[in-house]
Amino acid sequence: MEALPNLQVLILKSNKFDGNMSLASRSNLPFQKLQVLDISDNEFVGSLPQTYFKNFRAMMDVKENKTDLITSIDYFLRYVEMRITLKGLDQLLKRLLEDFTIIDLSSNKFSGTIPRFIGNLNSLRYLNLSHNNLMGHIPASLGNISVLESLDLSSNKLDGRIPSELTRLCGVPLTRKCNEENGQQMRPKEEDDKDDEYGFIDGFGWRSVVMGYGSGIIVGIGIGCWIIRFGRPRWLVEFFFGVGYTYKKKKKKKKKTRKRATPTQRRS
Repeated sequence: MEALPNLQVLILKSNKFDGNMSLASRSNLPFQKLQVLDISDNEFVGSLPQTYFKNFRAMMDVKENKTDLITSIDYFLRYVEMRITLKGLDQLLKRLLEDFTIIDLSSNKFSGTIPRFIGNLNSLRYLNLSHNNLMGHIPASLGNISVLESLDLSSNKLDGRIPSELTRLCGVPLTRKCNEENGQQMRPKEEDDKDDEYGFIDGFGWRSVVMGYGSGIIVGIGIGCWIIRFGRPRWLVEFFFGVGYTYKKKKKKKKKTRKRATPTQRRS
């Protein structure tokens, strides 16, 4: 298959293929135009095929290889519909082949480390190396793949920390915007102005907080006055002021009534 210079899509998933893919290649530049490689759910062994990663030219700077004019016929012929595994679930994707780049080597028996050369595939959108026997650290070069939409390295034997370079990823489907020129993270001006005005993010500004506290204080004072004046509800009054508070209050009212009635009785 290395002798097929125009091969763009290679799907061999869910078979019983085995062998070592990291052996020396018979071709000088194998799979230069390959954009989709899916050999998941097989029994391949050995290290990951570094020779192929170095020569996947179609997964490097794809935008430079695009033509500005695409006719309706070209669109129909280049429109790809395929089912891939994302986040452990099989999903059907439909998109143009020009920007559809994927490497899925999951559910095999690959061992060794993740080669740093994979970071040179800066136009790669889907990378799945899960369910293998990979070891070592996650290469920081993965942060160079700025258009990466899905990365799955689960169910391996990786160690170390997640590289901080991965935080540079931005753009769809992430909420962080990117600078079109250099791919750096950039927030919209409207969002910055909104954050400065209200002081918080996610819609919880200082005005909303103050209004909430103010309303709560007013309601609390009103309820407190009602309880103290009328002694109701009884269970709440007894909870805060002690058992018998309502009885004592009624007794005091009776004494005041008797004192007022005494002068009148004497006159009579």
